[in-house]
Amino acid sequence: MKNIKEYIVNFFNGFMMSLADSVPGVSGGTIAFLLGFYDKFINSLNDLISKDKKERKEAIKYLIKIGIGWVIGLSLSVLILTSVFETHIYKVSSLFMGFILLSIPIIILEEKDTLKGKYLNIIYTFIGILLVFLITYFNSTELKSMSLTNLTIGNGIYIFLVGMIAISAMILPGISGSTLLLIFGLYLPIITGIKDILHLNFSSFWGLFIFGLGIIAGIFSIIKLLKKAFEKFRTQTVYTILGLMIGSIYSIIMGPTTLETPKLPIDFNNFSIIFFLIGGCFVWSLQKLKKLNEKE
Repeated sequence: MKNIKEYIVNFFNGFMMSLADSVPGVSGGTIAFLLGFYDKFINSLNDLISKDKKERKEAIKYLIKIGIGWVIGLSLSVLILTSVFETHIYKVSSLFMGFILLSIPIIILEEKDTLKGKYLNIIYTFIGILLVFLITYFNSTELKSMSLTNLTIGNGIYIFLVGMIAISAMILPGISGSTLLLIFGLYLPIITGIKDILHLNFSSFWGLFIFGLGIIAGIFSIIKLLKKAFEKFRTQTVYTILGLMIGSIYSIIMGPTTLETPKLPIDFNNFSIIFFLIGGCFVWSLQKLKKLNEKE
């Protein structure tokens, strides 16, 4: 019975991470943080390159359980997102603004012992905000969506590097990897490419393959850095994460301007308070689920 529950919990955790990773605004790492399995997730990724065979074996078993839920969740969300994202961009964006804004006080409460008495480190929060603001600002004036089918050497390198950056953000609680894909003009091409593959259309295969190589490179380059950051500089890291989350609100506001057919940024006229509240309720539900799991 315990093993069955463990499989269900890990499947659910992976499923929820994939839903977050597939939409701009929320990081899968944020979901892992809110559900309380982030440290185990990071340690398992790190153990993949461990010299200890037992640690490596346990990490693979755990990540497969998470991965099954992640793949199924991603497949389902991709099939829906491509038709919903552009037509309901303001509702989707409002939803995840609610998710992020309600997640911030929860993370502060979860890490209150880490943050307490170290308020000068709030400078790292401003650095996180500035970083996201600058990336979003320069993208909104320069970068546009690109095709995965008409590849050049320059496009291939760009896709590879964005894959590295995006997976790092998906692992890191704070800024969403999908938000970064949106910022760098690759969100809709990647989502559409995955949907095409699911429909046995392989025209975007090589673009996705290069993106996948970037993801693998990103995982192995960032994971040890993240693990050390949380072990030795947890306070600074948490403050930075909060800054990235606050800054990602600006990214979401500007998100409609980066679509293939640009739309106006989010304002009070197109903002949906209902979907904002739904996003907040979703965060509250995750916290209740986490506490329920901890009691059992």
